[in-house]
Amino acid sequence: MSYRSAISAVVIGIAGLVLAACHRSASAASPDEAGAVKAARAAQNAAIVARDFDRMASYWTDSVTLTAGLGTELRGRLAYRRAFEQDSAITYERTPQVVEVSANWPLAWEQGTWTGRGSGSGDAVPRLSGSYAAQWIKVGNRWLIRSELFVATSCQGLACRWPAAHP
Repeated sequence: MSYRSAISAVVIGIAGLVLAACHRSASAASPDEAGAVKAARAAQNAAIVARDFDRMASYWTDSVTLTAGLGTELRGRLAYRRAFEQDSAITYERTPQVVEVSANWPLAWEQGTWTGRGSGSGDAVPRLSGSYAAQWIKVGNRWLIRSELFVATSCQGLACRWPAAHP
């Protein structure tokens, strides 16, 4: 075997080991971590229903960013919490459809649908729904939301009269 052939064989062998290690890492960690993200979302949904603003906000980073369903932009945990307090007549729920966890970084991507419902019945009750995406970051042992984007795509009742935010 020539010197070049020996070096090539070593390089190919090392590359194979690295790829195998990456594959094992991604497939072993992702299902558990994806489940942890989904569990965090479910717990935050429960906090929203309970109107527990402190618990709800505990799932956001201090510097969380948000684009709400009609385009309003918010920055920071305190601003996001205030928005929920001011909009407390509406109960929001996020339903994850996809959660992807990075094998390299403490990051996850969530995508799904959301609804916002007022209490009561009839046309006077606002209802909104649409799609959303969220970026999660793992801090210590907890998954926290770093950024969320909501897009309203349907409405009922008074919500249909609400204006979309303009730049």
